[in-house]
Amino acid sequence: MTDVIILGEVGPQTAADGTSPPFRQGRSGEAVMQHLHGRFYEQNFRGVLYSGGMGLTSISAATFSTATLGATCTPVIGVRNLSTSQVNLVILQAVLGLTITALAATGAGPFVWATAIAQTGLTLGNQPLNRKTLDQSGSAARDMTGLALTGLAGNLTVRQASGLGGGSASSAAFTATAVAMQTGQVSYVEQIDGAIIVPPGGVLALLATTTPVAHSAASGLLWEEVAL
Repeated sequence: MTDVIILGEVGPQTAADGTSPPFRQGRSGEAVMQHLHGRFYEQNFRGVLYSGGMGLTSISAATFSTATLGATCTPVIGVRNLSTSQVNLVILQAVLGLTITALAATGAGPFVWATAIAQTGLTLGNQPLNRKTLDQSGSAARDMTGLALTGLAGNLTVRQASGLGGGSASSAAFTATAVAMQTGQVSYVEQIDGAIIVPPGGVLALLATTTPVAHSAASGLLWEEVAL
């Protein structure tokens, strides 16, 4: 058996793309491995990180829930990949915050993720935010958050529960008083980390499971666009 000696270099390095610098070592000869920059920095620096979402918006309608899965469905969070795109949308993170806007309110129930595939007829959608330039340009996707899925063929299919929540914990009508306030929930972040991919023609939507009353939401979705 032949021993292989791997030599490194002590201290920080500055390398250009396409070069092969030596492994970095510490002053005791140890191999140095570390996280550099933020978790999503590399994707963002390469210009492939995008997001969508909405500011505080009333979701007090059945169209924001699983009661409406067709073309009038309005995702609390939603994205579609253009059928002609050359990328997959690799979903990284979702954020949801809910607030109760009246004493008499009904909660949204657990939130769920719903999907559709092979969609070519959708007509609406906002240009997502490029997280590197802070400009709404360059994405192969369309942000469907708060917009009806006009042109959807067939229905969405509920796939799984989401880790997101908020608002009243009661899915039945409840009127708060000075001695019986609404049970509140805080904002949530769901770390999806690539466990959901939206292919060309695909749609992903976050929906309530009961029809909220007197609830407004702020939401966000973060994804990376990866070439096929």
